[in-house]
Amino acid sequence: MDVIHSTVRKRKTYEVVIHRSILWECALGIAAITNDRLLHTLDKPTSYWTKLRSSLSQELQDNLNLVQKNNSWKALLQLLHRKNYNDMKEFVDDLQTLSEVELKFTCLPFIGEEYQAVRELASIGDKKACSELREASAENPFFPDYITFITTGDASQLRQHLIAVLSQWYEQVIKENVEEVEQILETDYEAKVKMKEQLSPETFVQWATGGIQYKPEPQVFTVLLIPQTCYRPWNIEADLEGIKVFYYPVANASMLPADPFMLPDFLVQKYKALGDDVRMKMVKILHDRDRSLQEITELLELGKSTVHHHLKMLRSAKLVTVKESKYTLEKEAFPLMAKDLEAFLQRPV
Repeated sequence: MDVIHSTVRKRKTYEVVIHRSILWECALGIAAITNDRLLHTLDKPTSYWTKLRSSLSQELQDNLNLVQKNNSWKALLQLLHRKNYNDMKEFVDDLQTLSEVELKFTCLPFIGEEYQAVRELASIGDKKACSELREASAENPFFPDYITFITTGDASQLRQHLIAVLSQWYEQVIKENVEEVEQILETDYEAKVKMKEQLSPETFVQWATGGIQYKPEPQVFTVLLIPQTCYRPWNIEADLEGIKVFYYPVANASMLPADPFMLPDFLVQKYKALGDDVRMKMVKILHDRDRSLQEITELLELGKSTVHHHLKMLRSAKLVTVKESKYTLEKEAFPLMAKDLEAFLQRPV
């Protein structure tokens, strides 16, 4: 479709902000241990989580069962976004000051600006609003039931549950190694701040998250990046008013003990993917424009199975993606490779 442009407004990007806190690590650890579906995919083996859960107090295990049933870890994350809390006491004290309506409104997920009035009505128990919010979030696997849990439950019991599970998790899981975890988060935070000055916002988000391409969208003015260790290798995405949030896995190089030879994530895989003349030809072909499998096959005069194999390796290295049945070269990945290599070479031995 042809478009007649009668505006001078340019497409704007977003601002990137980075926060880190041990409280995020607590909430995400609670989310991780109660997610049976993804537990086997995390960096730490399932046996670690099973052993950890059995070692906890019965009260904390009961609270984790409640989290698992109702996904109340989401409420913790929502509440933690109210302020930049310095410690657990500050968070608990602030939570105690919230009215029942404020508590429920904050815990309810942000669906979009157009549903904010509905969210407010749902927080005071309006059944029609609750139903509308459930319908609007139907594509999310747990939002509808979670919304019912928040809107119909007793606010005092919800507050008590959230304070108990976060405080007890900190005391029984995090406190013993808090200095080590904070050092990891701080190391990664400093590395990200340094790189942020060298890249555009979109390229930086892609680098920090290990490949997520987040393009500017209406009403999103800020991308908030929060480093975490417990949900590695996964990124967790969330929405707030005017903000897109990525709780991203800290880089390998930030983990302890510090290893000067620890390679940046995916760097070797990317270079290996380029270490073949056929795949380099594919990079050249796709650099000009997106192409279908058939087009690439004809240009290289190779069999489809061979071409598909090489494209699979480029896709695994996140150098190529598929969009609308055509292969696309991720051009931003190449300058990022150079940045990662430079950072690796400059690391002291």
